Amino acid sequence: MIGFELFDDAAGKFRWRLKAGNGEIIAQSQAYESKESAKKGISSVQTNAAGATLVDLTAK
Repeated sequence: MIGFELFDDAAGKFRWRLKAGNGEIIAQSQAYESKESAKKGISSVQTNAAGATLVDLTAK
């Protein structure tokens, strides 16, 4: 099951990571000062990622 994990980092800030069904980390957030801000970040990804476009910046 794909899911978000909310956790405290070593500096005492809040971060989230998105994990695939096999446990692999797909994405990880920046550090947030508050748990509420981290939860808002998760909500933003849930809302906006489905409509995201791909910008290919590779040379080949």
